[in-house]
Amino acid sequence: MPSAISPRPRYTPNYMLRPFRRRDLNAVDDAIRASLADLALYLPWAVDYNRNTTASFLRDSAASWAEARAFDFTIRNADSPDVHLGNVSVWWVSRPNLVGEIGYWVRTDSTGRGICTEAAANIVQIGFEELGMHRITLRTAMGNVASERVATKLGFTNEGVLRDEVKVGREWLDHTVWGLLEHEWSANKARYTAEEWV
Repeated sequence: MPSAISPRPRYTPNYMLRPFRRRDLNAVDDAIRASLADLALYLPWAVDYNRNTTASFLRDSAASWAEARAFDFTIRNADSPDVHLGNVSVWWVSRPNLVGEIGYWVRTDSTGRGICTEAAANIVQIGFEELGMHRITLRTAMGNVASERVATKLGFTNEGVLRDEVKVGREWLDHTVWGLLEHEWSANKARYTAEEWV
């Protein structure tokens, strides 16, 4: 079972996914600031966001890649690679049990174009085919309809609710847990291809 993957860029039908670089700071900061009103509804780090939050994330992301703990990708248009469209990540939850988790977000001014679904479909493929995962989970904050829609499109099963899972500002949010098993991925792979996500 591989615990690490190549840091080479990955090309989806419409986008490029690659690991973050230190020089991505301005582009990522710009995307976050353009999306803060939406991100701060669901993500604790967005509530008191500042540029240092992104600088720390870029350092942590590089360390996670080096230690094969987590694999964060920036989403870019191949023809305008300086614009950060969002993040997509896969990380280990339990190596002995071959369980991973994915996460994603897309900048507010680029939502509704299928970017998140396409990027997440590719990160699911990386989790199962390159990392050898048996199960991939994702969590969505209750009420985050766009994230729930992505999970549903990708064939994840709603497995229940974690109550008061994350504190965002002063409010505790429930999270819905979604799961996809290796054999379910295999059954969905042809559909991913037909939809031109992978």
